[in-house]
Amino acid sequence: MRTLWIYLYALIQIVGSLPRLRQVKKIPNIPYADKAKQVFKTPARISQKVIKKTKSTVSVTGIERIPDQPVLFVANHQGLFDILLLLGYLEKPIGFIAKKEIKKLPIINRWMMELKCVFIDRSNRRAALKVIDDGIESLKQGQSMVIFPEGTRGEGPEIERFKSGSLRLGTRAEVPIVPLAIDGTYDAFEKNNKRFKPAKFTLTVADPIYPEEYQEMKHNQLAAKLEQIITDIMATNKNRR
Repeated sequence: MRTLWIYLYALIQIVGSLPRLRQVKKIPNIPYADKAKQVFKTPARISQKVIKKTKSTVSVTGIERIPDQPVLFVANHQGLFDILLLLGYLEKPIGFIAKKEIKKLPIINRWMMELKCVFIDRSNRRAALKVIDDGIESLKQGQSMVIFPEGTRGEGPEIERFKSGSLRLGTRAEVPIVPLAIDGTYDAFEKNNKRFKPAKFTLTVADPIYPEEYQEMKHNQLAAKLEQIITDIMATNKNRR
């Protein structure tokens, strides 16, 4: 019953955002960075409300490390709540690379387009390459982007091997790349047989990696470095518990 109520609560919040969605669609798109701040307020507020409804707690450290410019965020992917956590608590407008199936979700898909998210068909390599170009264009227009290099949600706190392909969003756009360590989101849903329960979410922002540091690195080297940074943060946080 609790899980059904939280789904219903989230649905009410999403449907209730329609009037604001119509308003933001009318906001001039240039410069986009100015529009993004206004667009982002509603998804951030809804995400915070849904997380609070699960009675989960959120701890965020390192927000001050985020550069005041478009960046590529690189995060591990634990569970359903990862995106809500980032939308609600990262304090910076962001878009995502999302599975094409999400584009079928009414209202949500329209908010995602306003946030300059891009949708990927993993079975179509040519289309996937275009997604990279679309993501780069979003970055160049002033919207920060989030990627999950594991490629899928994990089955616990363990981090899967980072794939390097999506890192081209950052390297070709020549923006800072910011590692993010997410923990606890798996406990709120997937661990409990996909039923909601309270959990402790932690979001840790690591130091940015700037173009002058990564430009001499191969993409697989960069992927390994980012994976190691996030793995080390997760281990440190675990030891503090």
